[in-house]
Amino acid sequence: MNFTKMHGLGNDFIVVAGETQLPSNASELAKRLCSRFFGIGADGLVYILPSDIADFKMRIINSDGSESEQCGNAIRCVAKYIYDHGMVDASVRELTVETIGAGAQKVQLTLDHGKVTAVRVDMGAPILRGTEVPTMVDQERVLNYPIEVDGVRFHFTAVSMGNPHCVIYVDDATQFDLGQWGPKLEVHPMFPRRVNVEFATVKTRDYMDMRVWERGAGPTLACGTGACATLVSSVLNGLSDRAATVSLKGGDLFIEWSEADNHVYMTGPAEQVFEGTVSL
Repeated sequence: MNFTKMHGLGNDFIVVAGETQLPSNASELAKRLCSRFFGIGADGLVYILPSDIADFKMRIINSDGSESEQCGNAIRCVAKYIYDHGMVDASVRELTVETIGAGAQKVQLTLDHGKVTAVRVDMGAPILRGTEVPTMVDQERVLNYPIEVDGVRFHFTAVSMGNPHCVIYVDDATQFDLGQWGPKLEVHPMFPRRVNVEFATVKTRDYMDMRVWERGAGPTLACGTGACATLVSSVLNGLSDRAATVSLKGGDLFIEWSEADNHVYMTGPAEQVFEGTVSL
């Protein structure tokens, strides 16, 4: 199998193109190939496939073999791959990519010397109703809601960007113990499909730190949908403006929540690391 190793702010993926559908053994392949010690090493295995409703379809299999409905960093990598590998005409500056959680999403390309250097993604409207995120809370919005783990009480805000997120504000996200609390919150009974957990610290109205424990992948250097969820949560809690830089361990993303169409827009880089062939 030919593959390309890519990353968005250190959130890395094994990208595969040329298949017509998701292989039946994709889950097992992801677990094997994403292994940092016995495989290629990645947070997920991403397939670029044909779509009936968009220019291309993206399917993402996490490193634990589960499928993710959406991934902001992966969609930027996919857009860069499509353009840089000549899958569309060189004049193209806008694509649509189908995801299983958020439908067809529009991406805009920024080029330098014929290569994509940044991608702006229309991530769609956030889902805020508690049971649709989903959580076990039947409210229109789940803001600053209490949750207890090992006798410690946190407060979370629930947002779906096509996949579920809970955002928790802490004194210093950059020093927070992800490994202690992330895995326990991910599988908490409050979240029937598990959850991505963001720990955030708002520094100013237009800048915040965030660290993430991703459902199915654990601690990652960046999470695009998580950055979007964190901005939405911060606006809803009165902590930030509707456009802000979200600083992650792997770098920064610029997130906007438009009042005009209620959509969230994410802008950030994508990089190709290397190409190779692996025996299956």
